[in-house]
Amino acid sequence: MSAKSMHMFNQLKTILLAITLGLVLDGCRTVRPPSPIVVAAPLDRANNMALGNPSSAAISDPENYLITRPQYVLSYSRSRGIANWVSWRLSTSWKGDSKRTNDFRPDPLIPAGWYAVRTSDYTNTGFDRGHLCPSDDRDATPEDNAATFMLTNIVPQAPRHNREVWKNLEDYERQLMSKGNDVYIIAGATGTGGTGQNGFATLLAGGKLTVPATLWKILVVVPTGTDNVFQITANTRVIAVNMPNAQTTADKPWQAYLTSIDALETLTGYDFLSNVPVDVQSVIEKQIDGGNS
Repeated sequence: MSAKSMHMFNQLKTILLAITLGLVLDGCRTVRPPSPIVVAAPLDRANNMALGNPSSAAISDPENYLITRPQYVLSYSRSRGIANWVSWRLSTSWKGDSKRTNDFRPDPLIPAGWYAVRTSDYTNTGFDRGHLCPSDDRDATPEDNAATFMLTNIVPQAPRHNREVWKNLEDYERQLMSKGNDVYIIAGATGTGGTGQNGFATLLAGGKLTVPATLWKILVVVPTGTDNVFQITANTRVIAVNMPNAQTTADKPWQAYLTSIDALETLTGYDFLSNVPVDVQSVIEKQIDGGNS
């Protein structure tokens, strides 16, 4: 073989070796599939529990017993005799001119064998029968309004707390609705021991009815739309409050009790807004509302 031919042969061998080595190295590389695009599922606009079941309430758990009505959904504690939380949607479709029924009564959905709280359990106790889902949020029909007087939706509440500062927040919720919003609300009671007209108490009805230490509430404000679904974003307004169950709580406006959803999760152990994407939760749950009405 001539020197020229030998040179060309060596060049070709070098090129083939480089190509082979490149293919081997490429085969050794870790192949990472493209990251999936996560699209949050839209939430059901008509669902009273659209934001999620914060305590994973179920009919199998007596301390976290799920009761579902067209008007609201709640988690009930058998040992405490009150709801852990109540969830509902406030919108113009639930508003009307039906009169307040004042039909406080034991809840027929309480399982047989459980103690069902009665109106007489509140008599002369110094505590109001305080609504979690308000009567005024459900007055489209007499049946809707009557549903709010089930005693599973009621807690022993200091009278001034119920009639002043708590009521003022309820009125504000309806103002938000009248300005073109749907408001998704979760309200509950936690702890033991409140101060009513007759002083401090922890239990009523011979220990069957717990007086909560605080009442808390979360409002998620969503513009009203014609679609059957909606989505929560990092810019969605949320309002969270936690109010001690005492007469003196009414000495301040409800805005004095603003807190964050994160703080309420720490207090209750619940997972609020569980149907909302985690990256959105991480933004809105740590915020304390600044009053951007």
